[in-house]
Amino acid sequence: MRYLAFILAAITSAEMQAFQLAPRLVVNITIDQLRSDYIEAFTPLYTTGGFRRILREGLIYDGAAYPFSPVDRASATATLTTGAAPYYHGIIATRWLDRETLQPVFCVDDVKHGSSPQRMKTSTVADELKISTDGAAIVYSFSANRETAILSAGHAADGAFWIEKHEGWKGTSFYPNTPEWLKGYNKTVSKKPNGSSTNTNDAVVDASLQAITSASMGKDDISDILYISLSAAKADGSPVTHWQTEMESVYMQLDNTIERLINGIEKQISLDQVLFVLTSTGYAEESATDLSKYRIPTGTFYINRTANLLNMYLGAIYGQGRYVEQTYGNQMYLNHKLIEQKRVGMSEILSRSQEFLIQNAGVADIYTSDRLLAGNFDILKYRNGFHPTLSGDITIEVTPGWKLLNEDTQQSYTSRAGFVPFPIVFMGAGIKAQHISKPVTADCIAPTVAKAIRIRAPNACNAGPLF
Repeated sequence: MRYLAFILAAITSAEMQAFQLAPRLVVNITIDQLRSDYIEAFTPLYTTGGFRRILREGLIYDGAAYPFSPVDRASATATLTTGAAPYYHGIIATRWLDRETLQPVFCVDDVKHGSSPQRMKTSTVADELKISTDGAAIVYSFSANRETAILSAGHAADGAFWIEKHEGWKGTSFYPNTPEWLKGYNKTVSKKPNGSSTNTNDAVVDASLQAITSASMGKDDISDILYISLSAAKADGSPVTHWQTEMESVYMQLDNTIERLINGIEKQISLDQVLFVLTSTGYAEESATDLSKYRIPTGTFYINRTANLLNMYLGAIYGQGRYVEQTYGNQMYLNHKLIEQKRVGMSEILSRSQEFLIQNAGVADIYTSDRLLAGNFDILKYRNGFHPTLSGDITIEVTPGWKLLNEDTQQSYTSRAGFVPFPIVFMGAGIKAQHISKPVTADCIAPTVAKAIRIRAPNACNAGPLF
């Protein structure tokens, strides 16, 4: 019996040590459009406590990417918090077309609450933390934009807050009431953010530090999570034309902001009890250039005209009708009721549409819903970015260098298949500094954080932790 008591005591001690090793505070920093090449280019201009410190003390995965395409701010944020692709979490973009109304919807719009994460179909790391602690963990999210604030926070957070220009911090009734400390903070902030990325980044960090202080985050043995969304975009939000001159001040200011954030947290909590996670949304908005000026192959693909031609083509085969009901972005939404009335199989319609569309100038590839649902490995990234009930029936990949234009809605973009390099960084909580060059995907962040704080990964996460 005495030996059994010793064994039980040893097991209990080991369990307690493992529990105590879990960080008390996880600080998730997502920087919109952050790029590794820009970080490296401006390194000589940094202070010692911002990017330099992260590069010196962090565990850095240099070759990060998202496991789906296309990527934007909303879809990236949802993947970072759920550990899943849009195929599962349902945030396929910041906006998409509602099949019932054929009108665009915003990813966090909510009729009852104004804004909520209800369109996100899976749990997040923060949700799982709330479940595992019976609601005792503290979870807050701060961002300049409501979609990143809400999608980071998840369904069960204490609050998600974003900046309304010239008004201050705002939340949504979906979460518990705005805490008194934030109401007071809103009143005491003398200078409202003016909308520039520099001013806004500082405002996000100030409010985040206030949350740690006022909500006593990281003060007990239950892990808390703070989501912070910053921006590495130009101050006026316009696309980058000459990055060497336009981005220098952006990255220098961002460096100062990160230094202030780390120092502010370090004053309140020992950094061996804080896990910092820093990454990017993994895309970049670049200005459209007239490539013909430089004799580079280019052209314009008119998706509205092409939809009309496809309607004529299908009408000649199956009888007149509006087979393509609407277009949005690079997607076509078919009229399912009409196709059913014609007693034609959807697979047949999709096959004929693919054969017709691929012959158009400026089309690199056609992804039908049938083809994507087949899940072939060679198009897995496109399948991961697709959702069966939300996405269009036909997705058109425009040839790189070509412009897609919808003359009816004036939507346009220039196709570019270029890779946007960005890092995933873990720092603090006893993590040893290291640079790892192997390719990794951003959906691995959620299970890595979940493992670090001893909870289950989100319910649609099938990626493994990075360490």
